[in-house]
Amino acid sequence: MKALVFEAGRAAVRVRDVPEPRARRGYALVRVLLSGICNTDLELRRGYHGFRGVPGHEFVGVVEGPAKSRWLGKRVVGEINLGCGRCGRCREGLARHCARRKALGILGHPGAHAGLLTLPEMNLREVPSGLSDEEAVFTEPLAAACEILDQVDVARGCRAAVLGPGKLGRLVAQVLEDAGADVSLLGRRGRARRSSFDLVVEATGSPAGMPRALELVRPRGTIVWKSTHHGPAVFDAAPLVVSEITVVGSRCGRFEPALERLSERRVRVEHLISADFPLARAAAALKEAARPGVLKVLLRP
Repeated sequence: MKALVFEAGRAAVRVRDVPEPRARRGYALVRVLLSGICNTDLELRRGYHGFRGVPGHEFVGVVEGPAKSRWLGKRVVGEINLGCGRCGRCREGLARHCARRKALGILGHPGAHAGLLTLPEMNLREVPSGLSDEEAVFTEPLAAACEILDQVDVARGCRAAVLGPGKLGRLVAQVLEDAGADVSLLGRRGRARRSSFDLVVEATGSPAGMPRALELVRPRGTIVWKSTHHGPAVFDAAPLVVSEITVVGSRCGRFEPALERLSERRVRVEHLISADFPLARAAAALKEAARPGVLKVLLRP
């Protein structure tokens, strides 16, 4: 099958033939209909995690095997973390924090920018019939946005700033508005009064995001830190102590709240699609996705 492969060296990006994956016991074989390029893919290309292999973790697909699977023929999305299934964190339903976890297209498991992928059947979620593939492919990043509501009490009228008007930032802003927050979506030059927000979500994808978040959060406010990037974030941590700021790291989320919001059209994603490429032109798609101002770029195997 064809797959996008990151090889040794930052410039080594190719679409080439790779062996089709085989679904072992408890796993499903999924034919990918559509995958989405996200900032993590761009960071992996820059060297994040020293990644080599097939990237991609945002997808919608159809289950093609095994033959006796109850998922056969169903259109699905899939949670990206593969826990060991045996440790305390996995038993608590926190496989995303399993010390031995793998992650689709990020850590130890081939990803979604390919014709086929495998995932544990327990990771799959059926896509409601009313959702298009173009909507469903946003389930994973929207789940990450919804995770904030599982971590932080967002009261109605909460003054919230979302830093980074990119794909994730715009999803976060919609989720917070749906929860009743008064949301300001800010870019690098967006003006806002210092120390004026109860909640600041840092979703810039840049090491410069955290210093900006510290400027905007009020004393005893909360910063939710969403960005992952290849380089370290450098900032003065003293304000965290002096102003008694709570910092919450936030990554993946449950898929059910995301699918619910998409199905009820409480979050709209159609306007977030900037471009649509065949997988064969994945190198060009990555270049497009890295351009300033470009939102979601999709790949079709």
